[in-house]
Amino acid sequence: MKTPTHLLPGLILINHVFTVPLDHTQPDGAKIEIFAREAVSPRYANNPEALPWLVFFQGGPGSAAPRPSSNSGWLKRALQDYRVLLLDQRGTGRSTPVTAQTLAHLSPQEMADYLKHFRADAIVRDAEHIRRALLGENEQWSVLGQSYGGFIITHYLSVASSALREAIITGGLPSLTRHADDVYRATYRRVISKNQRYYQRYPDDIVRVHDIVHHLQNHEVRLPAGGVLSVRRFQQLGLMLGAGDGFEQLHYLLEQAFVAGRNGPELNHVFLREVENTQHFDTNPIFAILHEAIYCQGTASRWSAERIRAKYPEFEPQAGQPIYFTGEMIYPWQFDDYIGLNPLKEAAHILANYDGWPMLYAPEVLRQNHVPCAASVYYDDMYVERAFSEETAQSINGLKIWVTNEYEHNGLRADGEVVLGRLLAMVRG
Repeated sequence: MKTPTHLLPGLILINHVFTVPLDHTQPDGAKIEIFAREAVSPRYANNPEALPWLVFFQGGPGSAAPRPSSNSGWLKRALQDYRVLLLDQRGTGRSTPVTAQTLAHLSPQEMADYLKHFRADAIVRDAEHIRRALLGENEQWSVLGQSYGGFIITHYLSVASSALREAIITGGLPSLTRHADDVYRATYRRVISKNQRYYQRYPDDIVRVHDIVHHLQNHEVRLPAGGVLSVRRFQQLGLMLGAGDGFEQLHYLLEQAFVAGRNGPELNHVFLREVENTQHFDTNPIFAILHEAIYCQGTASRWSAERIRAKYPEFEPQAGQPIYFTGEMIYPWQFDDYIGLNPLKEAAHILANYDGWPMLYAPEVLRQNHVPCAASVYYDDMYVERAFSEETAQSINGLKIWVTNEYEHNGLRADGEVVLGRLLAMVRG
């Protein structure tokens, strides 16, 4: 179903809503809606059908597609050659949302069974449903995936490559075979390096962070929405260290941590509000519940990040040592510390111990790949281990990679016109 068109300077935006099965193996069963926003340059307003499609898969899991407000960044470059489809992956944005509210009528086991249908395999089947609806059975489209979007595209190449004209991945080449434990061993080491570099840039923050942690250890600090700011939750601010501007975001947040209150120094309400605003686990619960599951193929994660963290004592606060922040890791205690995740706690434990996840990647198929592909691999990527991405690049026939430390993981957002332009040149030879 196509809904009204919106006009912005340099952009024509057309909304689409599609009805798809919750479980594609049961087409007559429960249904959900998938929302997608088409973007077209006004240059092609009279003949958008002349343009090929480019579908954008957002990072995450659990994040909605970008909401464009101008013709800029990677979208500006893309609209020179394509009509772009910004897909809200199932459960996100305007696609039948997954939140504690929408799942409240289900038991924990029912929640878990429902959420098993929100990984890359289901997202690709949604995309195939939409492709057939918009283009027809035998027509192809191009795909662009950022971060987790690259995981989705790698699955797409494994199961439905005949639907793809070309594939572009930015910061999202997954390991085809490695267990979640391997992923977290590698990424914890990356996070340690990021912390060391952060404190080299902002050495005064060593004392500032110790002061904040000491205050949290000796006071119950409530966040504006009612949750408690624990030390371990505070350490999760390190999630931002993997972005190109992440060091500065964290530093500017920390430097306003304290104000003079009625009884002496206390944590600033502005600081607490900004901490809350940077942590989206309760508003994007798919990220919290299914993040470890994106690495699982016939195995259970069993709270991999929590188990592997025990092998890295650097993350335990110690007197006289810099206190390290954690990164893109999910922990079982988050379902206690984040009020919005409390109702999902039992379902999260069920899924952490579920070992029936189907295979996502087919190495034997990828070795025979004929879809033109290009990928950027960020040398210091804190979220997607470079060494594993390079392994995968060797396993996908014809894939060209651009390994660079000019950008961090958010290169597409930071300098999208340049990044996409280079990858398009690569994929076209």
